[in-house]
Amino acid sequence: MGAGVSNWRLAKAVSWLGQLGVVAGTALDELMSRRLQDGDLGGHVRRALDHFPFPKIAERILASHFIPGGRAPDQPYKASRMHVAEKNARAQELCIAANFVEVFLAREGHANPVGINFLEKIQLPHLPSLYGAMLAGAAVVIVGAGIPLDFPAAIAALAEHRPASYALHVAGTRTEAPVVLTLDPADFAEPGQTLPELAKPAFLPIVSSGTLATMLVRRIPQGLSGFVIENATAGGHNAPPRGPLKLAADGQPIYGPRDAIDLDAFRRLGLPFWLAGSCGAPEKLREARALGAAGVQVGTAFALCAESGLAPDLRRALVARALAGQAKVFTDAQASPTGFPFKVAELAGTLSDAEVYGQRRRVCDLGFLREAYRRPDGTLGYRCAAEPAAAYLAKGGQSAALAGRKCLCNALVANVGMTGGRAEQPLVTLGDDFAGIGRFCADGRTEFSAADVVRTLLG
Repeated sequence: MGAGVSNWRLAKAVSWLGQLGVVAGTALDELMSRRLQDGDLGGHVRRALDHFPFPKIAERILASHFIPGGRAPDQPYKASRMHVAEKNARAQELCIAANFVEVFLAREGHANPVGINFLEKIQLPHLPSLYGAMLAGAAVVIVGAGIPLDFPAAIAALAEHRPASYALHVAGTRTEAPVVLTLDPADFAEPGQTLPELAKPAFLPIVSSGTLATMLVRRIPQGLSGFVIENATAGGHNAPPRGPLKLAADGQPIYGPRDAIDLDAFRRLGLPFWLAGSCGAPEKLREARALGAAGVQVGTAFALCAESGLAPDLRRALVARALAGQAKVFTDAQASPTGFPFKVAELAGTLSDAEVYGQRRRVCDLGFLREAYRRPDGTLGYRCAAEPAAAYLAKGGQSAALAGRKCLCNALVANVGMTGGRAEQPLVTLGDDFAGIGRFCADGRTEFSAADVVRTLLG
């Protein structure tokens, strides 16, 4: 859920209450680096790193990223290395450690399961992210925004500390040899170290059709634990409408009968499933269970609760809008460089405001949503439709892909207040449930807790 919105505090609070708390696995290496540069308030990152199974890596990370007392407020953050297909040990170390830290902290102090959510479109850090989460004991891995065929094999290999691989999608011709990402845990082990076999987390892909679910069952019959079935009212990235993309007069994608989800197809598969998208109400939970679902996935309500990583001023402003009957979510067909529709909560002063977006200088300095492509000489390059236009076009990008694109990497990090003195503006993603957020607010207050959400949903 975003980057740092469903953080360890929120996941811990939800798991503590007996539900499955899920940490967002997006950009955790960058977020941990920034927490350390801000002085690691409360010492939480350093406490988790004390338990990291590779002490020398932890020492290198602290030496490189930790600033006692924190950086000056106007001092920019030190940039981390972008992920690339070629082996980059320092970037992989930071990513493994960051995922370990987030899951460790979410699990600390209780024995209930914790999950982690990855975005299939962000493929380059998949393997180190997965390994770090497994080292910390993640019980569930949820993956959306794509077709994550290679995850079960990678989970099985990393559970035994064996080399794992992942096929990278490369834009352009398919005649070139495939690019395969690799991670060998032996590269990180310290001399004489023996690592115990890890528990294999349950794997739940996020899907929006029975056809895709059936294909996954056929291709990876032993690797699936169930499905999260997400419709187009959910926050974040949505599956594009089936068939040619058509837009309504206000610019939102039009979903039709072909996009309706056939739950009979899922019931026939015999695997548990959870419904997602406008499910954050007690009656929706009851309805889901009556339809055969094991439960529901809830994002919007938790994104706006007190334990969320969303910057408090943004969170309170959004709740106030909902209570005033002014909640509005727009499905933006152009915002995301991935090309997937992306839900945007409209709020003045954020990139949802056309004037604010028009003033933004294009930049690509985090690079999580870059796509790999083949240069004319056959080597691998990286580009993003939200980067400076001249750079994108020089890399073979199409001019039509530039319109309306927003740097989600920087915007989502700005959502949690980590801009490092830069004038980055946030872009908040919420689902259509935003309009009903008042059900969790007692006496019109703009503050409510994860416990309030769980208590309300369970009736």
